[in-house]
Amino acid sequence: MNVFKFSNDNKRYHTFNYYLKNKYHHKVAKVSLNANFTCPNRDGTKGIGGCIFCSSSGSGDFAGNVKDSLEKQFDDVSAVLQKKWPGCRYIAYFQANSNTYGPVEKLRDCIEPFINKKDVVAISIATRPDCLEDDILKYLDSVNKRCDLWIELGLQTIHDKTAKLINRGHSYLEFINGLNKLRQLNINVCVHIINGLPFETHEMMLTTVKEIGKLDIQALKIHMLYVIKNTKLNQIYQNNEFTMLTRDEYVDLVTEQLSYLPENIVIERLTGDGNVDNLVAPDWSIKKVTILNDIDKLMVKKNYVQGCNLVQK
Repeated sequence: MNVFKFSNDNKRYHTFNYYLKNKYHHKVAKVSLNANFTCPNRDGTKGIGGCIFCSSSGSGDFAGNVKDSLEKQFDDVSAVLQKKWPGCRYIAYFQANSNTYGPVEKLRDCIEPFINKKDVVAISIATRPDCLEDDILKYLDSVNKRCDLWIELGLQTIHDKTAKLINRGHSYLEFINGLNKLRQLNINVCVHIINGLPFETHEMMLTTVKEIGKLDIQALKIHMLYVIKNTKLNQIYQNNEFTMLTRDEYVDLVTEQLSYLPENIVIERLTGDGNVDNLVAPDWSIKKVTILNDIDKLMVKKNYVQGCNLVQK
């Protein structure tokens, strides 16, 4: 018998794989796309250079080649995935930069071809909470009525002091406002946070998850902060201005965070995996599978399941 109700294996948290298989009855994989959008934190509207951890690809290091059409990007990746998982279905994931920052006509041209594309079961769009103008929201509402739609909303931390330090360019209140706009349209939202941001304590990172768990969100991605070449973060790291989490600290933190998340929230990711060619630190972050295994083992050792430490009302 499974110890956690949103699981059909040994996992003690609500995995994205479990959610997808139960909803679509197939293996489902994301195809990451680069639609050549930019970000208000890069073009001078909110800031220059983006967040201090962000690469030149706008957190889309594993997205397709921007020089290729979206159709070619999709076809190239899906062909590889089909060999790995014959018969699988896809989520078209517009990953790089802020994909609702720009004219609604551009967004429409990018999205429409994928709404009824063969074997595409959903569309996922990564963006910022301050890039949700009324015309964009109206279009997203239209998409949501025609297919399964997810908005992946970057937050990183609830602590405005940290957000300012990392040059995030928006406050926690702006995030709440953006989230509420999407949920008023019944659009599914996956929130992104980062563990290990400079000068954040264990308690601060735990508080971020506790507060997120109180919100009307459907999924969460937890990333490990990693340092990559040619970023402002790397300059700070090389000057020994902050200390990164150890592997054991990270595993312990994530295990605690899961214990405070409501069990219905889908966990899409529990660690980050930067491009190895550009990775500066930490070295242990590339061993994604073993990190996930260690989290599983610690949850068993502590007899934890997702949400077990929430106070029952």
